[in-house]
Amino acid sequence: MDDAEVVIGPVNLAAKVDEALAVQAVAFGLDQDEVAVRRHIVLRHLMSPGACAYGATSEGRLVGFVYGMPNDRTHWWSTVVEPYLRATGTADWLDGSFVITELHVHPDFQGRGVGRELITTITDAAAESRSILSAIDTDSPARGLYRALGYGDLARRVHFPSAARPYAVMGAPLPLKRRN
Repeated sequence: MDDAEVVIGPVNLAAKVDEALAVQAVAFGLDQDEVAVRRHIVLRHLMSPGACAYGATSEGRLVGFVYGMPNDRTHWWSTVVEPYLRATGTADWLDGSFVITELHVHPDFQGRGVGRELITTITDAAAESRSILSAIDTDSPARGLYRALGYGDLARRVHFPSAARPYAVMGAPLPLKRRN
């Protein structure tokens, strides 16, 4: 599987939501109850103006995906992170930003540049001048990737209801940095 070709392209995520959530469950460690809740959330997000998704496929199977949308301060995520951003003087990042809602790559395909290609592809298509996202607030490969792409911490120790671990909110100007 390590040498299987991976193709990145637009994906009808609503039609492939179960396949995408299977990738997220393995990559993020979700149980079936969490997958069921997230299924409804993903489908609702995809109805938002400007929402788009890209997938990574290998041998006809979805092995990674990213989706996002122009940020809207009335969305749940924004209402949760806004006080944290206000406290750090970065609440203006909630305006004019493209939010990366989810980015997941199956563990068998991690470390091959799939996540990098997914996030740069979706943000290259965004009309906004910057991007924001949240990631578990730990020193992880995902946070390392985001830093390498130009994302910096806007707020840390952000607590989402029902999330066991704190998150960091990160932001980057677009286009994202490329490898030299």
